Amino acid sequence: MNVTGLAIVPPAEAENEFKVTPELLASVLARYSRSNDGIGNIMNKVDLANADASIDRILKFVDYGHASIGGLTGGIAMAVDDVSMWLAYKLFEISQMSDGQESSTRYITMDPKNVPTADELGIPSDLAEEWSQLIEEGFACYNREFERLDEVAVAKPEVVRAPEGTPEKVMKRMRKNYALDRARYFIPVATKTNMALVMSARMWAQSVKHLASMPQKEAKDVADALRKELMKFAPRLMRHSFSEKSFEAQCNQEHDTSIAMGKARLSSGQLEDEIWVDVERSVPPFMAEEQSVADGLMHRANRYGYCGTSIRRMRVSFAWNNMAIAELRDLNRHRTGHRYTPFIQAGFYLPEEVDRSVYQSFIDRQTAFLGKLFERNEASYLYGLFLGSQTPFEHSTHADKFVYEAELRTGLGSHYRYAEHLSGALAKFYEHVPEAREWVEEGTAEPE
Repeated sequence: MNVTGLAIVPPAEAENEFKVTPELLASVLARYSRSNDGIGNIMNKVDLANADASIDRILKFVDYGHASIGGLTGGIAMAVDDVSMWLAYKLFEISQMSDGQESSTRYITMDPKNVPTADELGIPSDLAEEWSQLIEEGFACYNREFERLDEVAVAKPEVVRAPEGTPEKVMKRMRKNYALDRARYFIPVATKTNMALVMSARMWAQSVKHLASMPQKEAKDVADALRKELMKFAPRLMRHSFSEKSFEAQCNQEHDTSIAMGKARLSSGQLEDEIWVDVERSVPPFMAEEQSVADGLMHRANRYGYCGTSIRRMRVSFAWNNMAIAELRDLNRHRTGHRYTPFIQAGFYLPEEVDRSVYQSFIDRQTAFLGKLFERNEASYLYGLFLGSQTPFEHSTHADKFVYEAELRTGLGSHYRYAEHLSGALAKFYEHVPEAREWVEEGTAEPE
């Protein structure tokens, strides 16, 4: 047995043996699949000083499909600065085979200056001033409530639920997080954030194609910017990243569904929790499941442990009617399976620590503004939403992934609202799979 590593480096540095560009790596591995020469012999035939000619020569050998080799490029990392929280959310949703990170709301500048212009987001010019005023007022509500809650945490440290003896330096951070996590619902979805994703050229091409096919101006602009940068790494594969008919049709239909649902359910009130969980345990009769649920779960030391086939083969779909976008942004990053949301405002969430009556006038005006955008069928309606906007959210996956998410989001230090959502979903899951209750580590999210 022989194991050989192939290092991916930028084109300008790809001069030494076994250091390859993403596209050269893909073409070499494609040739490798149609040869018994071994990787060393194939690499010895590659002219590293003229990588493009080698790539073209290999690809002409057999008619390789671009998708079949696109996944062989290795991880190409792209950092995307100063995009709206909505665009970052959407990229995570459609890039289901990526790894990535986004700036936490705990580290983002909370100021109207940290929002793209109305023109950049495609806000109708006659509504731009009203939109800007709502954005400014939203940040003012956030900053006012953050300061008040921070003072509450100082005066009543027990609300932070910190363990006895917690050092003051840690307590200060926990007080800040306590205040931020309850004030953040006033943050506009249009607020700028930064994100980074790592995935193969195949998935980049599909994600960029998806963005380019969407009706939102920001999505198209980011698609163009990503394509331009990715062309430096995989120019042949990124030719397949332009808007495409089937993507356009589905994006437009999803938009129409969101507009219709948005009109019907638009509200400035607060939705009560409604949770739906569906579990499918059927298996082929010729591959009957012989492992018990207990045996599938009991051997794990923690949520990172490996589940058995009784859990990995079990399909789970779960949904909430009232997921605030603040929570949706993080739950959407559990990238197994499929996630779907119409991204509307069927209610506006505020925690019990915030006096809703103080802010109801603002929420009513924000809701009325959304109504104007819905009536015009505006794709830019998304930028009238705030992190407190509640929307239905569905996730379909398998039981091992669901259990991991439930244990993570109710575990030590979890956000209080995550814990409420996932605790409710677990209760519904136990109705379908009662024998799992003993082996799932549901936490209390303390301390925050």
